[in-house]
Order: sequence, then C-alpha cells, then structure tokens
Amino acid sequence: MKTTWINKGRLVILGMLVLCMQLATAQEDASYQTIKGKVKDKETKKNIVFCSVGIAGTHIGTVTNLDGEFAIKIKNTLNATELEFSHIGYKSSKVLISELKNEENVVILEPASVILEEVTVRPEDARELMRMAIKKIPENYSNSSLNSVGFYRETIKQRRDYLSISEAIVDIYKAAYTKELDDDKVKIYKGRKSSNVKRADTLAVKLEGGPYTTLLFDIVKNPYVLISDDVIYMYDFTVTDIKTIDNKLNYEVTFSPRVSNPDNPLFNGKYYVDIKSLAITSAEFSMDLSDIEAASRMFVKKKPLGLKLTPTSTSYFVTYQEKDGHYYFNYSRSEINFKCKWNKKLFNSNYSVMSEMAITDWTMDKAERFSSKEVLKKNAIFEEVVTAFTDKDFWGEYNTIEPDQSIQAAIEKYSKKMKKEK
Repeated sequence: MKTTWINKGRLVILGMLVLCMQLATAQEDASYQTIKGKVKDKETKKNIVFCSVGIAGTHIGTVTNLDGEFAIKIKNTLNATELEFSHIGYKSSKVLISELKNEENVVILEPASVILEEVTVRPEDARELMRMAIKKIPENYSNSSLNSVGFYRETIKQRRDYLSISEAIVDIYKAAYTKELDDDKVKIYKGRKSSNVKRADTLAVKLEGGPYTTLLFDIVKNPYVLISDDVIYMYDFTVTDIKTIDNKLNYEVTFSPRVSNPDNPLFNGKYYVDIKSLAITSAEFSMDLSDIEAASRMFVKKKPLGLKLTPTSTSYFVTYQEKDGHYYFNYSRSEINFKCKWNKKLFNSNYSVMSEMAITDWTMDKAERFSSKEVLKKNAIFEEVVTAFTDKDFWGEYNTIEPDQSIQAAIEKYSKKMKKEK
C-alpha cells in the first residue's frame, strides 16, 4: 500500500513493505551547542505545538513537536545572542541564549490581546479580501528562487503502533512565487529510517512522493490546491476573528465549500491574512469528507481486491516566515487517517500517515539548480531511498524536529529489540 499527493493534489494507495532497521540518537560536537526545552501557554500551561523557534537575526530555525518540545542547534561561529519564539495568537518572544540551559528549558508565551487601530476596518466581503490577497502575491512573496535546507519526517501507524519512521535533511531548490512554470526540487542530503517498528498484520502503507507531499501545501506556490481563480469561487468565506502572528494583526478567514465537487472533494479551514500587507501568513484545513465515496477515490490509485478504504479524517497546516517585507515557506504538515476493511472479515484496520517539513535554513544568494541525477523523483517512495544508520552523530549540526514522545518510545523499543537479536 502506498499513499501520495501527486501534481493535482490527489492521494494514491498501493503495495507492501518488509524492511527492518534502527534509528540512533544524535550527539553534538564542540562546534555548536544544542538547546532543548518546551514552549507553554502562560495562562493554561498547555504545550504549544508547531511553535516557530528561530535564532534571531538569521534564517535558522525549527518548530516544536506535538509535545511542545524543541531542540535547536546553534553554531558557535554565529555568535548568536537570542532565540525567537512565535505562534498564531501569541505575542512573539525573544529569550537570551545566555539565560537558557542545554536542556529542560521552559519558554512561556503570552496570549496576544488584539487592539485594533482606528484605521483598521473589518471587511464585509471576505471573498473580495481573499481576491485582494491573491493579487498581492507577487508583491508579498519572493520573486526570486532560493536554496533552502529542510528537515523532513514521515511516519506510518497502524492503530497506535508505528509501522515505519523515516526522516532526512534535504536540500531544496525553492522556485520563485512569480514563476508558475518553475517547480520546487528536492535532493536528499542524508536520511535514515526505522521500518517495521511493529510488523503490520495484513497491510503495510508507504507514502509516495516524500518531501514533495509537504511542499505541495505551499498553497501560494501551488494555488490550484486552494486559492486559484478557478477554485476560489467554490468556497464561502467569513472573517471570523483577528489573531496576532509574529506581533502583527491577521484576519482569520474561515472557508467552507459552497458547491459539491464529486471529482475532487473540497476543504474546510482557515486562512490567516496580514491586515496591512494582505499576505497569507498561514493556513489550516481539512478535506470535506461528506461524500465518502468521492473522498475515497481521491486516495485510491490501486488496491488489493476485496479491500475497502474509507478516509476518516485529514488535517493540513502551512506557515510562512516574513523577512524584509517578503514571505517564505516555513513549515507544513499533513495527516491522513483511514480505515481498511477486507471483505468477509469482521474487524477494520486503522492507519495514520503523517508527513512534515520544517525549513531550518535558507540563503538569499543566487539559487543553485540541481542536476536531474541529484533530484528526488516526485513519485519516489522516500523510505525506499533512505537507509538505516547507527552513527551516533548522524545529524551533526543540522537542525531537526524533536521526535514526539510516542515516536521516541517506538524507536527505543525497537532499538532494544535489535540489540537482543544480535
């Protein structure tokens, strides 16, 4: 079984997997320091997930995981002094690196109260607001290509058990937002996997496309997913709130399907649009599953006979980072949950496929194009491309996303099993 987003934004299901390898824990050397901690809400004390964590004055950063945890590596040559934390609905905060320990830091973010300026008027026509935001894309986003470094991870679960965990540092050729015919390209710098953390009972799931599945949700670069002129008329829009992102006021624009589309199911979700620049700063959305048969067709390209697949939920999330008046792709995450039922069998098997990409560094220098031999194919099975390593300093100075606690437990459990078998 394979699952993928392809160029038209579709998902595909296929095949079978039998591979076993081990992940190892990274260690640092003297050329950089690692700072770890959690980010919490000041009032509720709850962990803040997908919070951006960056080295102030640079393009280097990462995000917190589902447990609100972060780990960021700081090269000594940067002479960095502050870390910056930001999230939707919170005041951005800068913390002196000298005041942080190597581990067990707790960073508190304060919810942002919204004070509207007298000149700020909430628009009555939210659809027109989105049209204006789309028209200003050439002004608000990079009009030149650039090279980025990203950390990519994908996980596949059967019920609560991980079947595979794969991750990599990738180099990205990020095409200019103003060049429709110039595509994003990815090459793998180094990657690793831990496949079959638990052996699947009847099916194994593979994700086709790997890092390209997350780059697809750069909806500004790929407007046909949600915001092209051909798509926007299919939705109703409402300005439902005003939120603070990076200490700037943003319209929260809620959208939902106004028509049915049996060929391609639509989405429900929210855009966040900067009040002054009208830049789309982030979006969160999910597929409309009211027509289960139509949604299932989106996900299935090929499957074994006698198997019925039903998507149960989806979620997608993308954020952009502002630098010198322009916005750049920063982070995206997708998760698809579905159940499989064989004919004449009583029980269902529930699966979850997650992929995420965080841009951890990028440069404004003239972008280097990758050769065709270097580029990861868009239909590649990522976990078949990377192999397993036990190098203790595998990631070195490169920034990653901290594993969720459950992922870390799965890796450790599998590592112990491998040791016993040796």
